Amino acid sequence: MSVLLQILIAVLIVSLVSILGILIFLKKKTLNKILFYLVSFAAGTLLGAAFLDLLPEALEQGFKEIVPIFILVGILAFFVLEKFLHWHHHHTGHEHEEVHGFTYLNIFGDAIHNFLDGAVIAISFLNSTSLGIVATIAIIAHEIPQEIADFSILIYGGFSKMKALIYNFMTALTAVIGALAAYFYSSLIQNSSIFLTSFAVGGFVYIASTDLIPEIHKEKNLRKSFVQLILLALGIFVIWVVGEVFQH
Repeated sequence: MSVLLQILIAVLIVSLVSILGILIFLKKKTLNKILFYLVSFAAGTLLGAAFLDLLPEALEQGFKEIVPIFILVGILAFFVLEKFLHWHHHHTGHEHEEVHGFTYLNIFGDAIHNFLDGAVIAISFLNSTSLGIVATIAIIAHEIPQEIADFSILIYGGFSKMKALIYNFMTALTAVIGALAAYFYSSLIQNSSIFLTSFAVGGFVYIASTDLIPEIHKEKNLRKSFVQLILLALGIFVIWVVGEVFQH
């Protein structure tokens, strides 16, 4: 089997993880009951992915002094993008008014993340088949909680279950683009990945801190707020555990 075929099979398997969200949330009544709490879990996974997965990965590549700059660029870029989305929705009638801008920000940030995952898989297979398999397993383990969180964010932001599934799957397919780019332009992708990774950190921190956490603060009940805190910490903890078990 050719290396390119191995890479494509691996990234397609990773992309299929994106359908897990809808398999878990088949019943609308159940979804409505737990969705607000899942936003807490989603915020935790975004913060965990940013600080425990992507940031260490960016720092390992060197150029440590440039990483904070590109994180700030990512935060500012997502701020500008969200402002544009709010303006666009305000000027295009009622069709999109119920969809929060952070849903599209999450899609954009996740697309960058998946692009990088695809590149990691390709570069790993280019080194050896065994390394490629290990990297694929590691990324799938990271993606399971991440994709469940992403699906929750899209639903909470106003998407229907089917629309959330389609967007989540399309975003997951950017891993294929990342894999192909790394396969044909591996040196270029490796040299630019530090900037893309740092940018994604800024995006994830922005979404979690300015969109999701304020939504969590809307809950005033002390008991429910405590549950949200536990789920927020659980999201971070899951990302940490997976990172410790499956290093890639």
